[in-house]
Amino acid sequence: MAESKRGLGRGLAALLPGADEEGIQEVAIAAISPAPHQPRRSFDDASLAELAASIREHGVLQPILVTAQEGSPLGEARFTLVAGERRWRAAALAGLTTIPAIVRELGERESLEVALVENLQREDLNPVEEARAYQELQEMFGLTQDRLAERVGKSRSAVANSLRLLRLPEEVILLLEENRLSEGHGRALLGLPDSADVAQVAMQVIENGLSVRETEALVRAAQAHAAADTEEIAEPGLKRVPPADEPMNQALAEALRRRLGTKVDLVRGRRGGRIVIHFYSDEELDSIFQAIGAEL
Repeated sequence: MAESKRGLGRGLAALLPGADEEGIQEVAIAAISPAPHQPRRSFDDASLAELAASIREHGVLQPILVTAQEGSPLGEARFTLVAGERRWRAAALAGLTTIPAIVRELGERESLEVALVENLQREDLNPVEEARAYQELQEMFGLTQDRLAERVGKSRSAVANSLRLLRLPEEVILLLEENRLSEGHGRALLGLPDSADVAQVAMQVIENGLSVRETEALVRAAQAHAAADTEEIAEPGLKRVPPADEPMNQALAEALRRRLGTKVDLVRGRRGGRIVIHFYSDEELDSIFQAIGAEL
């Protein structure tokens, strides 16, 4: 399953110093518009209805965060939602006309960062929403993975692994969005050889109710099969290692994958072997060199 999102390094407190002391005001729900780059794209209707019922009974217990829109007509202030879209939607569903809010002056970059971190802290994003939010931050503001990880309080490897999910076929990404596959399943499927039908394997995982570990074993079997098919063609003199040694090979490859944050293939023979490290951008290549301590 996905790694825990607790304990983000920066968090909202770092991104919004002084927020605890800031005044809270009632803002008209109808005067608030959702942010165009809000990380969260989907809302569960049943969960939203439950929150609305709670709000009817107890009210909104935590204010949302908004920023004032420039150029609003005189006497008709408008606001853009930064954090708390689920509470805003549930309050409207509960029939409220106003909602407690903190109004802050925030730029586009700060707004997106705050929205992302708030959702990460609440564990509200599905794996695809999280990955796309990272991608959007990276592309909008030209951030490296190291800088992005620092800004959202995550390790570089966690950010890199999240972004890698977007390399899956669209059919598999949709399964992740629908929570039919977990992030762990998605990461395992990334290890399938290029010749594999990833979408077909993903459906096999769902139909058979395979756990993440069982999916990883399925992927290892596909990798071994692909290596056996290509080994004699690529290197005629390299005889395949006895099957008894395959688990050790896979364990070594997995250790390298975790260390480097990318796909690694390892094939051993009786007289040697080869390690293939995959990268998908110049930035990932730089990260691999940093991870192994090599200097360009």
